[in-house]
Amino acid sequence: MLKEILFTGLGGALLLKERVEEELKTLEEKGKIKTSDAKSFLESLEQKGKDEDERIKSKIKDMFKEVLDELGVATKADLEKLKEDLK
Repeated sequence: MLKEILFTGLGGALLLKERVEEELKTLEEKGKIKTSDAKSFLESLEQKGKDEDERIKSKIKDMFKEVLDELGVATKADLEKLKEDLK
Protein backbone atom coordinates (compact mmCIF):
# COMPACT_ATOMS: atom_id res chain seq x y z
CA MET A 1 0.00 0.00 0.00
CA LEU A 2 2.80 2.42 0.90
CA LYS A 3 4.49 1.59 -2.39
CA GLU A 4 1.35 2.52 -4.35
CA ILE A 5 1.06 5.82 -2.47
CA LEU A 6 4.69 6.68 -3.23
CA PHE A 7 4.31 5.77 -6.90
CA THR A 8 1.13 7.84 -7.15
CA GLY A 9 2.95 10.81 -5.61
CA LEU A 10 5.88 10.39 -7.99
CA GLY A 11 3.55 10.11 -10.97
CA GLY A 12 1.79 13.29 -9.93
CA ALA A 13 5.08 15.10 -9.50
CA LEU A 14 6.28 14.02 -12.96
CA LEU A 15 3.01 15.13 -14.54
CA LEU A 16 3.27 18.49 -12.80
CA LYS A 17 6.89 18.88 -13.96
CA GLU A 18 5.90 18.15 -17.57
CA ARG A 19 3.05 20.67 -17.43
CA VAL A 20 5.29 23.36 -15.94
CA GLU A 21 7.92 22.72 -18.63
CA GLU A 22 5.28 22.94 -21.38
CA GLU A 23 3.89 26.18 -19.98
CA LEU A 24 7.36 27.71 -19.65
CA LYS A 25 8.15 26.70 -23.24
CA THR A 26 4.95 28.38 -24.40
CA LEU A 27 5.86 31.55 -22.49
CA GLU A 28 9.36 31.46 -24.02
CA GLU A 29 7.95 31.11 -27.53
CA LYS A 30 5.66 34.08 -26.94
CA GLY A 31 8.61 36.08 -25.64
CA LYS A 32 7.06 36.61 -22.24
CA ILE A 33 9.92 34.96 -20.36
CA LYS A 34 13.63 34.65 -21.04
CA THR A 35 15.12 31.21 -21.61
CA SER A 36 17.59 31.78 -18.79
CA ASP A 37 14.76 32.70 -16.40
CA ALA A 38 12.81 29.58 -17.37
CA LYS A 39 15.87 27.41 -16.86
CA SER A 40 16.60 29.03 -13.50
CA PHE A 41 13.00 28.50 -12.41
CA LEU A 42 13.08 24.82 -13.40
CA GLU A 43 16.36 24.28 -11.55
CA SER A 44 14.92 25.97 -8.47
CA LEU A 45 11.79 23.84 -8.69
CA GLU A 46 13.86 20.68 -9.09
CA GLN A 47 16.00 21.52 -6.05
CA LYS A 48 12.91 22.19 -3.95
CA GLY A 49 11.53 18.83 -5.08
CA LYS A 50 14.74 17.06 -4.05
CA ASP A 51 14.75 18.81 -0.68
CA GLU A 52 11.11 17.84 -0.10
CA ASP A 53 11.86 14.25 -1.15
CA GLU A 54 14.63 14.03 1.45
CA ARG A 55 12.37 15.56 4.11
CA ILE A 56 9.61 13.05 3.37
CA LYS A 57 12.02 10.10 3.38
CA SER A 58 13.39 11.22 6.73
CA LYS A 59 9.88 11.61 8.15
CA ILE A 60 8.84 8.14 6.93
CA LYS A 61 12.02 6.61 8.37
CA ASP A 62 11.34 8.26 11.74
CA MET A 63 7.74 7.02 11.68
CA PHE A 64 8.85 3.45 10.99
CA LYS A 65 11.38 3.63 13.82
CA GLU A 66 8.68 4.88 16.15
CA VAL A 67 6.27 2.09 15.16
CA LEU A 68 8.97 -0.58 15.54
CA ASP A 69 9.89 0.83 18.93
CA GLU A 70 6.25 0.81 20.07
CA LEU A 71 5.89 -2.80 18.92
CA GLY A 72 9.08 -3.77 20.72
CA VAL A 73 10.72 -5.19 17.60
CA ALA A 74 14.45 -5.75 17.95
CA THR A 75 16.57 -3.66 15.64
CA LYS A 76 19.76 -4.68 13.88
CA ALA A 77 21.72 -2.68 16.45
CA ASP A 78 19.93 -4.52 19.27
CA LEU A 79 20.86 -7.88 17.76
CA GLU A 80 24.49 -6.85 17.27
CA LYS A 81 24.70 -5.71 20.89
CA LEU A 82 23.20 -8.99 22.03
CA LYS A 83 25.78 -10.93 19.99
CA GLU A 84 28.59 -8.93 21.61
CA ASP A 85 27.14 -9.45 25.08
CA LEU A 86 26.97 -13.21 24.52
CA LYS A 87 30.65 -13.48 23.55
